[in-house]
Amino acid sequence: MRIDALSKINQLYKANDTRKVSKSYDGNKKDSVEISQMGKDFQIAKQAVSAAPDIRQEKVEEIKQKLASGDYEISLEDLADKMIKDFFE
Repeated sequence: MRIDALSKINQLYKANDTRKVSKSYDGNKKDSVEISQMGKDFQIAKQAVSAAPDIRQEKVEEIKQKLASGDYEISLEDLADKMIKDFFE
């Protein structure tokens, strides 16, 4: 390989060309973040879900009362369907 051919290629592509870049800094600029409306809505929904109790105590009490009085009726077919569905999923 010829060295002079390499220098001609460098000249062609200006591979060794150095450029000065001036950095301008404005001390008044600050970083900022904007949250979209969708992000704000998501945050509100997340807070509402986390504030809600995991167990709906009023439903539990209602079912307990029905069980105690003998008024709680369930469909055995529905129960079997749900058990099968949960087993296979």
